[in-house]
Amino acid sequence: MREQEIGAYRGFLKDTLRLQIDFSQTDQHRGVEPPALQKPPREDQEMIALPGQDSFTAFRGTDLVDAIGQRRSYRRFLEQPLTLTELAWLLWATLGVTEVLAPGCARRTVPSAGCRHAFESYLLVNNVETLHSGVYRYLPVEHALVFEHQVDNLPTELAQATLGQVFVATAPVTLAWAAMPYRMEWRYDIAAHRVIAMDVGHLCQNLYLASAAINAGTCAIAAYHQDGMDALLKVDGEDEFTVYLAPVGKVGA
Repeated sequence: MREQEIGAYRGFLKDTLRLQIDFSQTDQHRGVEPPALQKPPREDQEMIALPGQDSFTAFRGTDLVDAIGQRRSYRRFLEQPLTLTELAWLLWATLGVTEVLAPGCARRTVPSAGCRHAFESYLLVNNVETLHSGVYRYLPVEHALVFEHQVDNLPTELAQATLGQVFVATAPVTLAWAAMPYRMEWRYDIAAHRVIAMDVGHLCQNLYLASAAINAGTCAIAAYHQDGMDALLKVDGEDEFTVYLAPVGKVGA
């Protein structure tokens, strides 16, 4: 084993880096305006309103003890679409805004270090009622979608970008979380990246539990072709890049 290299990577998991930072020099403490809560839509993009919390009443009644105890990663999905309301529920459960506190700061349905929430949620849609196939992005402040771009033969492109994990391409929708590191770096400088890795786990665990309420399942995906996924989402790979994926589909009662 490469002990020296392994030791360096293990160090990433420790919080010793914090002791090396002069937090008085972070952009936050220097009075720099905080990054926006979300990447704004382009002028040519129309927002697609999503069903709100009032429509989620049909998903009440799922026992939390059962949902946690029966949690599984699913790699086979039924050949049926998700509804737009079901998709709205999953998106709200994973990154929904519950209260805007100040510019660049909002309470959400998942925790985040320093309330920074460094992620954009992209959706690779294969089979969702009322939505055309393609790549969308969730706007948590408005609880809406914007269409990003069409992809010719999306299932094939997605399978290739996930290193041949064909089951991902069979899901009605795959959530892809892209990190925008500066949202966290603004406050934590070089200590930002460790907590970004933690935070994305919070998102995905909420997705597992929320999926149980609609008889759906998911499987967290951390193995993918970085350049391929970034190209599929059309993110720049530097200031915004893919960090985690999760296909979602119906798995039966």
